[in-house]
Amino acid sequence: HFVHMIRRNPNVIYILENNGVYGLTKGQFSATADKGSAKKTGETNEKFPIDCCALAIQLGCGFVARSFSGDTKQVQALLKAAISYEGTALIDILSPCVTFNNNEGSTKSIAYARSNEDPLHEVDFVPHFEDIRVEYGPGEARVVEMHDGSELRLVKLEHDYDASDSGRAMGLLNKARDERRFYTGLLYLDASRMALNEELALVEEPLAALPESKLRPSKKVFAEIMDSFR
Repeated sequence: HFVHMIRRNPNVIYILENNGVYGLTKGQFSATADKGSAKKTGETNEKFPIDCCALAIQLGCGFVARSFSGDTKQVQALLKAAISYEGTALIDILSPCVTFNNNEGSTKSIAYARSNEDPLHEVDFVPHFEDIRVEYGPGEARVVEMHDGSELRLVKLEHDYDASDSGRAMGLLNKARDERRFYTGLLYLDASRMALNEELALVEEPLAALPESKLRPSKKVFAEIMDSFR
């Protein structure tokens, strides 16, 4: 369903609480656990992880971000931006499991995440209904306009990163995997992609609330439809 959701591009915010462990079933490695990470028992994961951000970019997702649950300012800004995005938005949030996956050998522990998080930029979201007053010098920030007129401000830190380059994003994710670092922030953004509701010209009113008279074609229209197949 994840794959086809991204292909269809409905207005959905998909938040992945990524802790690398199946906590409800007492701590088995999940599909996002890093190869070489260890459990409290000393068992080591030998399988390569699924990187949902890389998978989403490859499938054409237009809004892909990664963050850390301990960085609440960044998480809030990314959530606000995702809400204003027209289409499917994925936010992979590293969320350490303090019960089953917070030991020294885990790459999804709080201590490891804090010491290995590397923000790509400072993220600031400015809603379209607020007075936009942003001060910055030339080359210090990039402002991306969202569908509803809101602005997403990306202030460069030590990285020279372009979130509109999908190839650069994939390379960065591969680098992060090899270095066992967590690059956080907006990894990829394509504000031009048409959402499913626009592609199908759906009405604003929820389909479940539409009366039968609007959902069912009249006899005349139905006859015309049938004649078109003859």
